[in-house]
This record gives sequence, C-alpha cells and structure tokens, in this order.
Amino acid sequence: MAAAGGEPSAKPDSDDLFQTFYTEVKQIEKRDSVLTSKQQIDRLLRPGSSYFNLNPFEVLQIDPEATDEELKKRFRALSILVHPDKNQDDPDRAQQAFEAVDKAYKLLLEPEQKKRAVDVIQAGREYIEHMVKEKKKQLKKDGKDQTVEEDDPEVFRQEVYKRTMKLFAELEIKRKEREAKDMHERKRAREEEIETAEKAKREREWQKNFEETRDGRVDSWRTFQAKGKSKAKAKEKRSFLKPPKVKMEQRE
Repeated sequence: MAAAGGEPSAKPDSDDLFQTFYTEVKQIEKRDSVLTSKQQIDRLLRPGSSYFNLNPFEVLQIDPEATDEELKKRFRALSILVHPDKNQDDPDRAQQAFEAVDKAYKLLLEPEQKKRAVDVIQAGREYIEHMVKEKKKQLKKDGKDQTVEEDDPEVFRQEVYKRTMKLFAELEIKRKEREAKDMHERKRAREEEIETAEKAKREREWQKNFEETRDGRVDSWRTFQAKGKSKAKAKEKRSFLKPPKVKMEQRE
C-alpha cells in the first residue's frame, strides 16, 4: 500500500510488531477464556506444565499490561472455573490446577515479582527482535530479499513465546541450583555446629571426670611412693645385716 505522494509505506518497526504481538495474544486469551473447567484444568496440567506455569501471565491468560482490577477479575473467574468444588468428578487434578492459578495470582500481587516476570517477557521479545534484525542484516549483505518468517505476526508471537518460556525455565533451574547449594551449606554448617557442640561436651565430661578422680589419683600416688620407700629401707636393712663373703685361699 502506497503512502501519500506515491511513496511506499515504511515497514512496521519493532513497536508495531510488539503491538501486533499483544493483539494476537489478546485474541487467543479471549478464545481460551471460554474454555470449560475440564479444558482449563487440562491446560494447566498439560505435559511440561511445571515450566509453562512459571510464567504467571500465561497461567492466568492475561496481558502483562493488565490493571490490578483486571487481574483480580481474571483470577476470580479462573479460580472458580477450576475450583475442586466445581469439579468433584476430578478433585485432585482440580486442586492442582487451582493451586497453580492461586500461586500465579499471589506472585503478581507482589510488585517486585511482577516486575521480574514482565522483565523476562520483555527480554524474550527483545531477543527475538535482535535475532530478526541480524537475519535481515545478513540477507541484505548477501543481496537477498530481507523477508523472514518472523515477519508473520503469528510466527513472531510463537518465537517470543518459546524464548520467554526458555528464559523462565533457565531462571527456575538457577533458582533450584542456588536453593540446593544453600541447603548444602546450611547442612554443612549444622553438621559443624553439632560436631563442635559434641566436642565441647566430651571435653567438659573429661574435665569433670578428671576433677572427680584427682583426689583418688593423688592418694594412689602417695601410697605408691610410701610403699616404694618402705621397700627401699627393707632392702637397705637386709644389705647391712648380710655377712661379708669369705674368699677361699688358693693353694699352690
């Protein structure tokens, strides 16, 4: 489509792509918002949900730019839909789905956690934009048509979605690694604390035993010394009374 004056219109910039992306997301959210209770439970517990559900906006199917009031309404509607009381034919799975929704909602109520989630989504989008820009740059350098598959809004959305999920997964893996490391450090510190306490206890018991038996050891030593002196005197006395040996004369 040509602009005024016959000049071709400029290609959409990254902001246009971003707006298109969220328009698509909203359309999908509107479609999915009418899913039945069973379908929502299946969505929240699908294979790989432990990673898909790391994105709280994905769990609640809501735009990151949604207001707090919109967030509250969406949580109320979705939580009622998957609540165990409403799904008594499958209460265990419903409970798991409800917990996923509740966790996502509580996370987004915390400004710092919400900002972190928004930053991850933004980082995913920026990564894909950079990748597209690099692809076009290489095509231009090669003298080829600069059209790429990510020019299709749906493909772009899917790529951002996949990249975002990967970023959330990487952050979760790092969090678990830090948690495991911290747990190991706490366990090691606790073991050292117990060992130090046991060592101190053994030293106290040894000192106590030493003090309690000191008098007995002193008495034993004195008795031993007294017996030694008595034996020495008796030996000396016997040596004094013993007659001298008579030497035999040798005959020539």
